[in-house]
Amino acid sequence: MLIFDMDGTLIDSNGVWREVDIAFLKKRGFPYTKEYYQGVAHTIFPKAAVFTKAYCNLQESTEEIMAEWMEMAGDAYATRVPVKPGVRAYLEQCRQKGERMIVLTSAVPEHCRSALTHLRLMPYFETIFFAHDLGLDKKDPDIFLLAAKECGVKPEECTLFDDSLDACRGAKAAGMHAIGVYDPYFDVSEVEMRKLCDGYIHSFTELVEA
Repeated sequence: MLIFDMDGTLIDSNGVWREVDIAFLKKRGFPYTKEYYQGVAHTIFPKAAVFTKAYCNLQESTEEIMAEWMEMAGDAYATRVPVKPGVRAYLEQCRQKGERMIVLTSAVPEHCRSALTHLRLMPYFETIFFAHDLGLDKKDPDIFLLAAKECGVKPEECTLFDDSLDACRGAKAAGMHAIGVYDPYFDVSEVEMRKLCDGYIHSFTELVEA
């Protein structure tokens, strides 16, 4: 079974959240730093809000912080976030071969469904697992074990495609295979990803057969 991350893997959306983070922090007089990025990147919305509240010593509730982020992201997922090169062709190739495919994402469910619907990618996947709903980060091997169990497959029968080093570590710790996917917003992880993963691609076009 093939497991796909969404943000930065299937769709080119990480720039949206970088813009949101920069604007959110600037409004409160904080610079966008590596420390902040490491605190919020590739984690679920509630945990990112908890980190942000403490980092900025904010009076707003985590619910208010998340609501502001949702408003700032606007309709990007439903209208203008593009699919990454080669994704559609690779998914079609896998479907023709009878591969089972699912999505496992840290994205907010509303954003995920909006993006996959407007990009017409939803039909390729039999289900979507939301880290947000499960209360688990993708660096936790348990989330991958849960997905495999729910789909009735063994971990060693699964391959994760993800742009996150932590997510790939989680999948490998769960006994799965992992393919690192390049994204310009997280390219600092490429060297480590190549060492850890079973493969690494700059684009899904590399996997599309002639």
